[in-house]
Amino acid sequence: MIVDLHTHTTASDGGLSPEELILRAKERGVQLLAVTDHDTIDGYDDIVRLNSEGLQIVAGIELSCTWSGVNIHVLGLGIDVSSEALRKELADQREARGERAKIIASKLTKLGFEGTYEGASELASGRAIGRPDFARFMVAQGYVDTMATAFDKYLGAGKVGDVKAMWPSLEAIVGWIRAAGGVAVLAHPLHYKLTNAKLRRMLAEFKEAGGEGLEVCNGRPSPSDLNYLRQLCNDYDFEASAGSDFHQPTSWLELGCDAAIIAPCKPVWARWLPA
Repeated sequence: MIVDLHTHTTASDGGLSPEELILRAKERGVQLLAVTDHDTIDGYDDIVRLNSEGLQIVAGIELSCTWSGVNIHVLGLGIDVSSEALRKELADQREARGERAKIIASKLTKLGFEGTYEGASELASGRAIGRPDFARFMVAQGYVDTMATAFDKYLGAGKVGDVKAMWPSLEAIVGWIRAAGGVAVLAHPLHYKLTNAKLRRMLAEFKEAGGEGLEVCNGRPSPSDLNYLRQLCNDYDFEASAGSDFHQPTSWLELGCDAAIIAPCKPVWARWLPA
């Protein structure tokens, strides 16, 4: 079985529209797909109006939060997208992202890059502005050669444009997801560059807050990373998830994960399969 429970569309920072994502997922043989745009369910709202015959869709989202000063992402899978409480919280998140974008633009302006907020806003086309929008604008203006350069020099971790927004706590985000009937899954656990001791402490607190899943496969993990995450999944009795973290087609990342990759862990997607 081919699954993918971590994907993005143009509703956040993905390169494909919801319709294009559905078509590509079908081409890639994906049978179970979750759309997990950053802090928005707009992409899912569009997908439910499309013809997804032969492809089971799980409502999802990727939410930003903080834990011990670190920016953490949590996937909410199987959420009730009609939850008014969740939609209100997302509106507040969108406002926080907007304030963050203004701060990023101000910092870039001080470095001599003019018009970044207006340019990024235009590229965002009505959705929340993200760092990729600033990067795209900087490439278009000739400020940098590539988006990778924009992140390496100005927007990536530790750079001037790496502005920490006032995200909710990890505990609060898990609460939002559970209140909307969803399963909270910690996304890409190794991306945060935490020591083993600190990662285990975070997982323990995540579990205590009501977290139920761990993303064991994100993209193309190495065999050693897979073994480590499978062990953590078992140690904390989490259900395992797998996703590509797909944003746009590239030579190294595509939609779809073989469901067998998380074995022998218990798959989170068993919740949504027919009995």
